[in-house]
This record gives sequence, structure tokens and C-alpha cells, in this order.
Amino acid sequence: MRLGVLDVGSNTVHLLVVDAHPGARPLPAHSHKAELRLAELLDPDGAIGPVGVDRLVSTIAGAVQAAEDKGCENVLAFATSAVREASNADRVLERVRDETGVDLAVLSGEEEARLTFLAARRWFGWSAGKLLLLDIGGGSLEVAFGMDEEPDAAVSLPLGAGRLTAAWLPSDPADPLEVKALRRHIRAGIARTVGEITRFGRPDHVVGTSKTFKQLARIAGAARSAEGLYVQRVLTRKALQEWVPKLAAMTVEQRGGLPGVSEGRAAQLLAGALVAEAAMDLLGVEELEICPWALREGVILRSLDHLPAQRVALY
Repeated sequence: MRLGVLDVGSNTVHLLVVDAHPGARPLPAHSHKAELRLAELLDPDGAIGPVGVDRLVSTIAGAVQAAEDKGCENVLAFATSAVREASNADRVLERVRDETGVDLAVLSGEEEARLTFLAARRWFGWSAGKLLLLDIGGGSLEVAFGMDEEPDAAVSLPLGAGRLTAAWLPSDPADPLEVKALRRHIRAGIARTVGEITRFGRPDHVVGTSKTFKQLARIAGAARSAEGLYVQRVLTRKALQEWVPKLAAMTVEQRGGLPGVSEGRAAQLLAGALVAEAAMDLLGVEELEICPWALREGVILRSLDHLPAQRVALY
């Protein structure tokens, strides 16, 4: 069947169209996305403002039309931290439903972590052993650990790159005192939850998902996306520690000129790097591998798992 997955994230609204059936890997057929950066559009009361809501409704309507044009039989629509934590979330969801017909499922942070972990587990397989997953989104950081498809521990922290940039890094280039304060804030937040992960022992394999990790790996020398999904891409803590002060000294425009860094994500890259460095340091990770699959693929895989099993004739 052809499925559409509509991901209303803190940075982008992304429709991924895939051809999929149980037992096979989802094959991407079309991608339609728009950068809204909802995490940066919250007013002082934590609500998504009128302009942000208008843009969100319009973007979702466009994505629904694109899904219809591509022949999707079903659209799995969900929202993450920016909508989840907005003080006017109920009104926003109601307006989206009334004007587009889309009933957005709002995922909890733990659900995000569990579904992303499922995608990573399916990508790397059982041979990866105990898996530690790190995912940096626009609004939150997800961490999960486990041996099976359901993690033993799944944690979500309000340490997304977009959220932190808007709240802590107003200067361009970043003020050293702002960077120092943000670094302290990030490390204190992660340190409070380290025990929930490390009590299960050492991981056999560590993976990073999300655009932030992909861009950090790319500037540290990993292969370009044009070289394909199956090229191994790694990010070491040593390389990250070397890049953090460089990113802190750059303007947003300069960061946007780095290999693999999109203009829309350049402003968030420093905050993302600080989160990545802190997570790897506090969890004792020297190296992680970039996983091409993340939350959207996890949603697809879980949906396929719940389809009725077909009868198989044995001869």
C-alpha cells in the first residue's frame, strides 16, 4: 500500500510518502516539507501565535493535497513537542481538524523515544546488541536504551535545538557567556536522567538520529547524503569537542556555509552541538553511528505491525 506520514515537528512539517507492506522495508516515494520552526514561534505564554497557527493550517492543507495527488491510501498524522507543549494546543488541534480534516495524534516524549528506537532497531538489526539511541529534535532530546524492539528505558527532555536557540542564544555570533550558561543548563538537565539509562549497563552500539546529528557528522567529515543510505557515517566525541568552540565563534551565515548544513538549520546548530556533546560525554559515548531511519519510519513500522496478518499457504 502507499502510505503518507505527516510529521508536524518543532522545526518542519514533513510529509513522507512510502510504498510499504508488512515484512518489507518502507520505500520512499515522495517527500514534501516546509520549515515552520514552531518551537521558535511560541509567545511568552507558551502559545502558538495567530501567524504560526495560520501557517500551520495552510501547510498541513498543502501536505494533505500532496498526499492525495500521490495516491496515498492513508495518512498517519502526528505532532511532537512544539504542539504538545503549546498552552493553546487544544485550540490549535481543533482548528487543524476543522479546516483540513486532519486529526493530529499528539505523541508524548516517551512515545517519540520508543518509536524512534524501534526504527533504529529495525535498521541495525539484532546483531547490534544493546542499543543506545540519541535523537535531537527542534523541541526535545530523546534517549532510549534496550536489547529488544521495545526499549528498557525511554526518556524525553526539553532540550531541542530550536527551543534552546530561541531561549538562550539571541546574539549572533553567540555571546560566550550565553554559551556557557546554556552548556551548564543542558548538562544539568541530562545529568538528572543519566541513571535511568546507565543502570541497564553499557551499550553494544550507539546511534544518533535526526537532522542535527547528520549535520554534525557531515561537518566532522562523514560522507555526503548523495553517497547513499548504506554508507556508514559516524560522529566521534573528540571531533565534536573540536567543533563546538568553532561553531560558537561563527555567525549563523558562516555556519550555513558549512558542508551539509542547511540555511534554515544553521542558527540551531550550535545548541544542537552542545546537546550532542553533553549527551555523549555524560553517557560515556566515544562514537556513535548515524541512523538514516528515525521517528517517521518508526510510526510507519508500528502501523504495519498492527495490520492483520495475511494467511500463508504451506505446501
